[in-house]
Amino acid sequence: MAKDRRPRFKLCRRFGVNLYGHPKAMNREDKNVRKKKMSDYGLQLNEKQKLKAYYGVLEKQFLRYVKKAVKSPELTGTALAQMLECRLDNIVYRMGFASSIRQARQMVTHRHILVNGERVDRPSYEVVPGDVITLKEKSRKNEMFVDNFNNFNSFQLDYIELDKNNFSGKLTKIPARENIPIEVSDHLVVEFYSKVKA
Repeated sequence: MAKDRRPRFKLCRRFGVNLYGHPKAMNREDKNVRKKKMSDYGLQLNEKQKLKAYYGVLEKQFLRYVKKAVKSPELTGTALAQMLECRLDNIVYRMGFASSIRQARQMVTHRHILVNGERVDRPSYEVVPGDVITLKEKSRKNEMFVDNFNNFNSFQLDYIELDKNNFSGKLTKIPARENIPIEVSDHLVVEFYSKVKA
């Protein structure tokens, strides 16, 4: 499985937003540096790269999401953000089982996570409303996973319901675009791919 191995904090400083929710991600950001004015293409490219970085998705897979979003009855940018947000690795991260999207992906591929009681080891698995995500019984002996889940309070999202007693969470509905915690101009991403045929 291909991975994005670029330095996380460097990416955060490049885009000017804390992509990974890490408290030290923006420590070295120099707000006095004068940024060059970007062309329209540069702005579109920047937003596209930022959205990919949020979810740790590489170009080939990202393009598949774009083509699928174009066919959606929703606005293309909204559909794209919703599909990425509902990836299993991202939902595992949002629920607090992992402290980062990379750790969440590793948990999924190493089969620590159950979906509706079944093992799923595909990070791109599409979670749908009603799906219950659970930390496997054996994996509850891992102090890091337990600590993550019990102490993680960064995300309070109206589309996720947690059950702390059973180390589980549920996706209750498809997230509204305004409630997805990412700072991206969707329309610029769509404009970048405007010539892509579904």
